[in-house]
Amino acid sequence: MTVTEATEAGTIALPEIADPSRVAPKDARQLSRLFLDQLAALEEGTPEYQYARNTLIEMNISLVRYAAARFRSRSQDETEDIVQVGTIGLIKAIDRFDLTREVEFTSFAVPYIIGEIKRFFRDTSWAVHVPRRLQEARIQLAKATEELRSRLGRTPTVRELSELMCLSEEEVNEARLASNGYASSSLDATFGSSDDGETALADFIATDDHALELVEDFHTLAPLITQLDERERRIIHMRFVDELTQGQIGEHLGVSQMHVSRLLSRTLAKLREGMLTTN
Repeated sequence: MTVTEATEAGTIALPEIADPSRVAPKDARQLSRLFLDQLAALEEGTPEYQYARNTLIEMNISLVRYAAARFRSRSQDETEDIVQVGTIGLIKAIDRFDLTREVEFTSFAVPYIIGEIKRFFRDTSWAVHVPRRLQEARIQLAKATEELRSRLGRTPTVRELSELMCLSEEEVNEARLASNGYASSSLDATFGSSDDGETALADFIATDDHALELVEDFHTLAPLITQLDERERRIIHMRFVDELTQGQIGEHLGVSQMHVSRLLSRTLAKLREGMLTTN
């Protein structure tokens, strides 16, 4: 059986794979190119598009396991998290892959997968994100504190620590604050007592306003859109403001739906790259 989609270029036929995750790596490389080629021609949101994208993900999950094997010293529970995070990198690679670059998909995808895994370790090794220089200063502070405590028989002062570490007192205090980011407390943790009972930490923390995140994204995206040429800006406006389909956009521009799909994919990739670079 095959999944088909009619286009101006004819009928696209994709093989229906019962279990894509069991496809041999050699076969997956050949099939991936076919699916990626057709993915660029299909309209987003259609069943055919979703089938092609989901099959690509499952068919290349072995790349994620290959990358995760580099971190095999981790616990089994964490290994499962690594595979899940690596899969996010695989999905990003699928969405950003450009066949015109004439590079193998595996060579393109593996750096995305490993990058996502490394980002996971960077963000989860500390309870909060702390600059690398302060992470290193925290280690230096712990060693200096232990050395002076053994030598003096008491807790060293900030001045004594700064002299031993060859840092300013302000930098020592920053390192102390950074140490607080290495452990966290549950928001369900309770403390104190009153006539009304214990109080949870979460009661003192404001809720997130997701609209503020959108404001930041819009401010970042706006100058990137101004850098696009007139046709690219027009396509973005018709697709996401006027909410026209790729076929309708093609009619307005006098080009095929497939050509609109390629232009849109290229423009979105350009914007994503700009957003990542800015962030």
